[in-house]
Parts: sequence; structure tokens; C-alpha cells
Amino acid sequence: MLAIQPPAAGSYDEMLHATDAYRDHYRSYWQWLHQTDEKSIEQKREEANLLFRRVGITFNVYGQEDGAERLIPFDSIPRIIPAHEWKHLDRGIRQRVTALNAFLHDIYHEQRILKAGVIPAAQILANSQYQPCMQGVTLHRQTYVHITGVDIIRNNDGDYYVLEDNLRTPSGVSYMLENRKMMMRLYPELFRNQPIAPVERYPALLLQTLRESSPVDNPCVVVMTPGRFNSAYFEHSFLAQQMGVELVESADLLVKDGKVWMRTTTGLQRVDVIYRRIDDAFLDPLAFNPDSLIGVPGLLSVYRAGGVVLANAIGTGVADDKSVYPYVPEMIRFYLGEEPILNNVPTWQCRIGSDLNYVLDHLEELVVKEVHGAGGYGMLIGPCATRAEIAHFRELLKARPDNYIAQPTLSLSTCPTFVEAGIAPRHIDLRPFVLTGQEQRLVPGGLTRVALTAGSLVVNSSQGGGTKDTWVMEESAC
Repeated sequence: MLAIQPPAAGSYDEMLHATDAYRDHYRSYWQWLHQTDEKSIEQKREEANLLFRRVGITFNVYGQEDGAERLIPFDSIPRIIPAHEWKHLDRGIRQRVTALNAFLHDIYHEQRILKAGVIPAAQILANSQYQPCMQGVTLHRQTYVHITGVDIIRNNDGDYYVLEDNLRTPSGVSYMLENRKMMMRLYPELFRNQPIAPVERYPALLLQTLRESSPVDNPCVVVMTPGRFNSAYFEHSFLAQQMGVELVESADLLVKDGKVWMRTTTGLQRVDVIYRRIDDAFLDPLAFNPDSLIGVPGLLSVYRAGGVVLANAIGTGVADDKSVYPYVPEMIRFYLGEEPILNNVPTWQCRIGSDLNYVLDHLEELVVKEVHGAGGYGMLIGPCATRAEIAHFRELLKARPDNYIAQPTLSLSTCPTFVEAGIAPRHIDLRPFVLTGQEQRLVPGGLTRVALTAGSLVVNSSQGGGTKDTWVMEESAC
């Protein structure tokens, strides 16, 4: 049996109590782990790496000189969530996504929340992600966000918090699906002996959601990718293949007679729904960035007229801006008349003078993020930063306070993870995926990302993070 390093004092570990005793929902896995030969486990890990490489489950890192393509490290110790905890998360995530969709419809129509003063109008209307071209555009079922990834963390108090909302082109679901497939292949006995909720239906549910987003009967759905050099290209091609739809690039599409068409070997075929994995700025060179080579000229005009559905809608980025994130609890109260089920992480908005002063005085204690930052870039983790890094961020904050928010340095929960020395706790987060069509659909689980460096709180794959399979135990197990 591999040596298991105990969790750090004061931290919350998903598997172990502070006394090193396992938590109840890990009982079966703990017993299996202690009965399994160390050499066998190591062989299975090597087999997983080999299989991932053969399948091509990789991602690209921009700015790297070594060809960029990398394998995302996979850890075979699962993150397990008991049924009662998932029920709570499920309710909270659905509530949040409902409010965000209502918010997006409102700011592009009546703007009630701005007129009521709940959110400063300038913070929305002057936001770089706000798209005036969407003002007054009516969408089928008023759905702006068809696919949402909500980043969840658990603090050392044991409670779950929403860290951020991903509403533009949320990625990672392919790794969730492939991690589960790999675990079932390597350890079928674990799935025979435990009631683990399935995630395999996600591609079918995604296709159903995309079809429901269109008023057309039997709509033609495609996945639109920037191309094979995009960091998430594997996922684009994987989801298209799993749904049985075409993967297209800009050269495959054209606008004609107020509709979008796809070039095929048998002629033009009308496209009704585009699951686009391209940012707003590059979608249509006639409407946005004129230098874009990955967009479709005239696409916006067809979209505004209702001739095609884009998932997610243009202009959704304003709702996942980190400076708008602090207002989501108020959105829930305003649109739904309910109290938030899941809490936000406390956040200081540096554009506010008093908040900026506090952040400048406590930089060594806080996490500072760019409002449009992603991938773990453009951020400062105060307790881990050097004096030079803190001094640099101090100047950035003074120069562009509106470009940053700050949050306390939370101690993300840990989960035992295979490392060179055996098994040790590593910090994790969770990204469940919500599908919004005729109804909301949420497969039980999500992508668990793990910071593989000891003590690191950065779980992003671009920063060296890995992934785990996420097991939600069905009710009978609890």
C-alpha cells in the first residue's frame, strides 16, 4: 500500500478527517485502496497515460516554443460527493444559471435591474463584453446561456462557494467524460460495487438542448471551431463526434439569402444552430474585428434576424465578467425573489475607492484577478508572491483599478492525489456543466481540477494542473 500523507492541519480534505479517518462516503473506495497492490495501481496509471496519448486527449498552450500540445495529467483517485451534498449543489447551480439568463435578457431589453440601481448602469453598459448589437434582439425561449460551467470550491469551513461563472465558451466537459470512461475501463470493480451516478448521457443531452434552442423542426446543428491550433480543439472535435454533427470552421460556412449555409460534397445545406467555440470579437469580421480570419462575414445580421441560433448567445460575456460576479446574489433576489443557495466568495471591487485602499493595504493576504482574466493568468496570490510581484501589482492596481477585483485567499479543499512520494493532499475545485434548453439539465458530477504542485491553489491545466474523475453517489449510498 502506498504511503498516504495526512491533510494539513486546519484544511478540509474530501477523503480524510483531521484524525486520518476516512469520511463515510469514501468507505468502499478506502477499503479497495487498502486491498489493492501498489504495483497494480502504478501499472494502471501508466496504462491510463498511454491510452490518453493514443486517443489524443491533449490541450494546447499558447506562447510555448515546444509545439504547445500537452497531455493533461490524470489522477486516478476520484473526488467523491455524497448524494445530499450534490442535491444542495444542484439546486444552487440551477438557481444561479436561471438568474444569469434573466439578467442577460433584461440588460439587452428593459434594463430593469439597472433602472432600479441594483447594479451601476455604467458598469454594464460601458463593459467591453456588453454588445450593443444585441439590444432588443429576441432569442428563442429568451435563452442566452445554453451551456454554463460554474466553478465551485469548498473552503476549510467545509462549505461550498461559487468562485466564478463561465458563460462564453466554457470548456472541460470532454475531460469529464473521458476521465469517467478511463476509470470504468481501468477499475470496473469499483463501479460494480458502488452506486455512482452516470455522466455518459451528456453528449445526448447537449444535442437535445441545442436542438431545443431553435424554433425549427429537426434543426441542423454544427460545432464551430477556430481550428486545430485552438487550446480546446480536442474538445470541439470530441463533442461533434459524440453528438454526430459536423465540426466546421469559418471556410465551411457562408451567409446567403439571409441564412447560414454549410458547404458539403453534395451542395449547400442550411445550418440552424451553431454551437460556437469562438469569442464574440472573431465571429463576424463585418461586425466585430475586421481582421478575423475565423469568423463568417454577415453572421451577425442573420443572427439578429432570427435566421440562426448561436450557443451561447453573443454578449453573454458581460455576465461572467469578474467585476459583475459580486452582483449575482442580488440578481437572484431581484429576478427570482429568493435567497442564494450558494454563496459567492467575498470580493473587493478595486474600481471602488474604499475597496482599492483596503486591497492595497492587504496585498500580501489577498488574491487579485483581472476582471477578464482566465486560465490562471494575470493574477496575484499574495501569500505566495514575492516582494517584487506584490510591488508590480501595486502599480498595476493604481494605474487601472477598474481592471481588477480581489478576494481572500481561501484554502481550497484537498483530495488525496498520486505523487512521486506516494499519495498526498492536493487542492481541487469543481466545474459542473449546466444545459439550458426547454428545461435545465445537469449531469451529476463535473470536472474536478487538481493543483499538482504541493501547496499550489492554481488548478488550471495551462498552469500545470491535472484532472480527476468526479463521483456523485446516488441516494441509496447515503
